[in-house]
Amino acid sequence: MSLSFDTPNPAALLQSFKKAIDNKKVTTWTYDADGDFTHSPDQWRNKAWLRPRVANGQLTMNILKPQNATVSWEVYGVFQGRFAESVTVHCHDQFSQAVATAKPTAGDRCS
Repeated sequence: MSLSFDTPNPAALLQSFKKAIDNKKVTTWTYDADGDFTHSPDQWRNKAWLRPRVANGQLTMNILKPQNATVSWEVYGVFQGRFAESVTVHCHDQFSQAVATAKPTAGDRCS
């Protein structure tokens, strides 16, 4: 899965979203010491992680699977959709569009 946000400042978008989590404005996502995000409701917690990659003009999120497991299509879709929703709600003024892929991309580790 790649979920990409087109933005003139991808590092600032990433930091803004982390700050929203730290300030408890976003309560359904957490991030770990590696900077990877997981959806925090019990049903989804640690079913996968989203790893941010900052590039020129784009913040891309790639999906990572848990050890000794795979990522189901349901988890894939939920993580993509809900992350895009949360970034849109809390950081809508920092990106122009979000694009989600239908299938895993080269940066993903989901099977």
